Amino acid sequence: MLDSFHRFDASPANWKGSDLAKAPDRWMHDLSAAELGDLEAVIAAEGDRTDDLTNVTASDLPLPHLAPKLKEIKANVLDGVGLSLIRGFPIDRYNLRQAATAFWAVGLHLGDAVSQNAAGHALGHVRDLGFDYSQPSSRGYQTAERLPYHCDAGDVVGLLSIKTSKTGGLSSAVSSTALYHAMIERHPEHLAVLMQLTYRDRRDEIPEGRRPWYPMPVFQAHEGRIFGHYVRSAIRKAQRFDDVPRVTPEQEAAFDALDALAGSEEFRLDMEFEPGDMQFVCNHTILHSRTKYEDWPDLERRRHLLRLWLGCPGGPDVPASHIEQQGLNPAGRPAGIHCPGAALNAPLEAVDGGPGETTKRQKQNA
Repeated sequence: MLDSFHRFDASPANWKGSDLAKAPDRWMHDLSAAELGDLEAVIAAEGDRTDDLTNVTASDLPLPHLAPKLKEIKANVLDGVGLSLIRGFPIDRYNLRQAATAFWAVGLHLGDAVSQNAAGHALGHVRDLGFDYSQPSSRGYQTAERLPYHCDAGDVVGLLSIKTSKTGGLSSAVSSTALYHAMIERHPEHLAVLMQLTYRDRRDEIPEGRRPWYPMPVFQAHEGRIFGHYVRSAIRKAQRFDDVPRVTPEQEAAFDALDALAGSEEFRLDMEFEPGDMQFVCNHTILHSRTKYEDWPDLERRRHLLRLWLGCPGGPDVPASHIEQQGLNPAGRPAGIHCPGAALNAPLEAVDGGPGETTKRQKQNA
């Protein structure tokens, strides 16, 4: 069975957390004074606008000193290690619109912002809105619960830390490429199962002409690399549909084995994610996680992250299953979540952008 699996040992995405933690130069960047000056200039020029942030385009956001470094970071995220942590942005100096403008500028130098939910939100807010994560339509980022290792839509997910929680909320990442090789060596029978189709719930955020679920294997080799895509909660929630095949005991065992490897000290990379830090992760080669957290009672101090999903021109050719899941944007990159009637927009407050928004728009357009 071992001979039936292609290997990608030489891939720079094939790393263990214990090794990457010893080599921060491979994935961390401290902003220089000149690079911070670029962001300050962008904020001075664009940070006090009152129109929607999606009206601010890459041409409005020159970053003469930072752009060359972001070009390197983009290449490393898409074709290298798969993640980057940018530090040193002085978040306390700026209001939310100004901080979002700086984050938007960095993001647009990496790719195009795509929709993250049924309401077309290009700028997401990771906050506890008190939702019940067990419900099919709930999204984990709107709760304080632990988020098991998973990936998002688009090529890259970016986060800007605004405020941290009282306790918990630790950010971790793991190389899905390394997990794939570990499964070859330790659990080949489980890997064979993980390369078969799984069925995922769209959580009632259904693009036009699509089913309320989509099929995708956890691992698939495509165009010289191994793509990993795993959201166990979406697999579990898809069991509510009668036309979705039942999860088998063999699949459950394979998921358990993968989760155990991902959460182990050998493979995971834990990160301190402080206010002002920006994290960018490739969804094709990285799974990420967050521990459960306890928030501050004071509303003004509660944990708050801004989020971008990016479709990145120049990114790798993606398998057909990714296109079935998301479609492609005008640049030919994974397009996130697109629902009927939703125009791309960037709210500056945390609101429910879930399927309830879709129903509301459908009634308005009727």
